[in-house]
Amino acid sequence: MAASDSGARRLVLGLGNPGLEYVATRHNLGFRDVEENARRRGLGLDGDLCRCQTAEDGEVLLAAPQTFMNRSGYAARCLVERLGFASEEILVVYDEIHLPLGKVRLRRAGSPAGHRGMESVIESLGTDQVPRLRLGIAPPEGTPPGEEIVSFVLGVFAQDELELVDAMVARAAEACDAWAREGAEAAMRLNG
Repeated sequence: MAASDSGARRLVLGLGNPGLEYVATRHNLGFRDVEENARRRGLGLDGDLCRCQTAEDGEVLLAAPQTFMNRSGYAARCLVERLGFASEEILVVYDEIHLPLGKVRLRRAGSPAGHRGMESVIESLGTDQVPRLRLGIAPPEGTPPGEEIVSFVLGVFAQDELELVDAMVARAAEACDAWAREGAEAAMRLNG
């Protein structure tokens, strides 16, 4: 079945880790974005395709891989092969430790910059020409070093960060919608 047969013109692939212990972690912002997009479209993530929780409204297929972050490429490749999405029709959404907390940045292509989930997607699709929406989680400047990166990304947000995180997820959902309807330029203008 081609993407046009399923009705979806675009794929938003939010990266995260399945399981209750990861729900509120920094590393699951991709899932939070997909959930927010589904909520705004009046959809539930109740579909099951290519080991992903999915929702579709004819315009966009929303997918949250249930394969753990470092193996997200399996889901991306399966969806591409099964539904025929071109790489420019996919928007991968994930947390980014190299961006300040609250910052949202869309890129059309590029390296994974050390993000294992994006690395898996690029490797599985055989191209780095995949649009991505990165959601900043970096600790504030002046934070003492010493916390291991894995522990940090798998940790939960501090209480005083939650308002900023909620605003970031809302901006990311708006960017996904703009990308789906009007393309990358429109989404990039939203987030500077």
